[in-house]
Amino acid sequence: MRIGVLGLGTITSALVEGIGNDGHTIIVSERNAINSARLSEKFRSVSVAKNQSVVDTSDVIFLGLTDGVYKDVLSGLTFREGQKIVSLMAGPQIAEVAPLVAPAQLVARMIPFPSISTGGSQILVFGQTELIEELFGARNTIFPIDSEDALADWLCVQAVLSPAVLMVQQAAEWLADQGADAESSERFVRELVGSSLLAGPCAPLLRALDTPGGYNQRLRDMMVDGGMTVHLKEGLKALQE
Repeated sequence: MRIGVLGLGTITSALVEGIGNDGHTIIVSERNAINSARLSEKFRSVSVAKNQSVVDTSDVIFLGLTDGVYKDVLSGLTFREGQKIVSLMAGPQIAEVAPLVAPAQLVARMIPFPSISTGGSQILVFGQTELIEELFGARNTIFPIDSEDALADWLCVQAVLSPAVLMVQQAAEWLADQGADAESSERFVRELVGSSLLAGPCAPLLRALDTPGGYNQRLRDMMVDGGMTVHLKEGLKALQE
């Protein structure tokens, strides 16, 4: 498959790394010189070109442009009929982007996460999922979303990742402050939380951790009493506005 990539930030670069050895021909934008050089050196399948050359030589094009520049960049390019476009942009909706890439077809909005570089990423998709399944489904989990309003809600809730990571980091730092090895502390907390969550649904896990007077119950209750769940729901609601 001939794949083009416009915009080469962190997530888009991770996407390229995830399929760099899958036998595709991948042409990336030269806009981010550091990322484009790194990817072209790492993968024989990746080459670097100007934006219009990326469009001219690709059948599938991923848009990883920022909200502030996408209109100017896309309006200066000529697309052709038969091309499939996938937007990775969290902000603009399909109705805003589709006219800028016509007569090519904007087939989907796709929201991946950094782990797509190695596999194991969750991928949110609104639109046609077949192409996304073909390219990424073998190593990642696709979550089809049935409307752009719903996609906005899913984008809000994914923001729980940052505070969750911060909590893990701070717990590990606390353990290190007690005299434990810093690297081992972080690895322990990170693997403990990650493996526990991946083992199954949250409800039975919470029940298993609900030993009366146990460490887990006591810490959770203190955090809930301190407003943790209220702040979480208020924060998610604020992101919708």
